[in-house]
Amino acid sequence: MAKLEWTLIAASPPFCGLMEPDLREILQQARVLRYDRGKTVFQEGGPATSFFLLLNGRLKVVQTTTEGQQVVMRLINPGDLFGFAAALGVVKYPGTSIATIESLAVAWPQSYWPEMTERFPAILANAMRGLGEHLQSQQNRLREMATQKVERRIAHALLRLGKQAGKRTDQGIEIDFPVTRQDLADMTGATLFTVSRIISTWDQACITGSERQYLIIRDPHALLAIADGAGAPSKCS
Repeated sequence: MAKLEWTLIAASPPFCGLMEPDLREILQQARVLRYDRGKTVFQEGGPATSFFLLLNGRLKVVQTTTEGQQVVMRLINPGDLFGFAAALGVVKYPGTSIATIESLAVAWPQSYWPEMTERFPAILANAMRGLGEHLQSQQNRLREMATQKVERRIAHALLRLGKQAGKRTDQGIEIDFPVTRQDLADMTGATLFTVSRIISTWDQACITGSERQYLIIRDPHALLAIADGAGAPSKCS
């Protein structure tokens, strides 16, 4: 196996503060994997054999309900550790991870997790901090689904996407990976019909739009007002 350059992971938050010799040691058991768009990284219920650091690209983690409906549980962004089932005391992956665009990740055997975090406890602390932020986000989503109308839930979902994966363009904030209306339905517990109706209304009001399969938030202030429970959007002038 070819040696990996320590600079691959040096700037990633989980490994922040570690010195070059430590990073070289950590990479001795690692390999780099490339995933095309739509490729499954790991399968829900499958044996948790590896954990990963996303270098670039975007992934989503979905779970399937007993009724067969998919729910988007998490988006994986560059610099995120994911799949570290050993830290949670489980032997199977709790969800399915799918590349939403071409992605590159570093993978380690799951058996290396206890050794790595014992040698470098800062990694465990950083990973748990990230996990805590994810759990807080999940709690917010559950509260939204229990207490808010669907328009507000979709607005919150789009604002989160804009914060996590948005880039400013002349047309607004473009989400840098394809997001379908079915994805939004899976994120918000809504039906595809309802999401399509609401997004079409927002497109007509110039609040949202799309370009080359990429969703654009044209008017983030209006979207924030909807998320906060303000009135319905007006049409474009």
